[in-house]
Amino acid sequence: MNWLAHVLLSEATLEFRLGNLLADLVRGEARTRMPTEFLRGAECHKAIDAYTDAHPIVRASRARIDARYRRFSGVLVDIFYDYCLAQRFETYAQVPLTQFTNQFYAEVRAHPLPLPADARATLDRIVAHDLLGRYARIEGVQDSLRRISTYLARKWGREYALAEAVEELSAHEAAFARDFEAFFPQLQQHVAELQAAR
Repeated sequence: MNWLAHVLLSEATLEFRLGNLLADLVRGEARTRMPTEFLRGAECHKAIDAYTDAHPIVRASRARIDARYRRFSGVLVDIFYDYCLAQRFETYAQVPLTQFTNQFYAEVRAHPLPLPADARATLDRIVAHDLLGRYARIEGVQDSLRRISTYLARKWGREYALAEAVEELSAHEAAFARDFEAFFPQLQQHVAELQAAR
């Protein structure tokens, strides 16, 4: 799952939500300096990723991805599932997507949490450009894939064209939606059970 799902599948505190959202960007020594609720959110992020990666429905979704993009099928399905979530957000949340994202952004602005520079820059972009809400549109998915391509190009020194993989979502949208609708309630239940056990 990607950013939108991680924020939704969080406990209500801002620190927990930020830990769940930014766990991949706050690591090592920087993570040890974060508040306890942030660390709990980061653990939730890890549990969500582990459950998702191992789930047979998610594997079936990944198998739909054309061989050209197979190396990145996990990343693509994570983002496509956020698109599916955004499309039917009120099925899984108590409020409309716009209200949910606006409340989250307002909380981030009102209670800034000290973060490493990369994590702060990412969070600032999410808030300034409504990157969570943009998952509701194909163009938002394409923009997300373009950002990932840019990141990979900087990291590995070669060009990636993941934005073109949005054609996979367009070609198989109904199938991805069916997979998501079967999978996401199971993930919600898994996260609820983990939180109840703590």
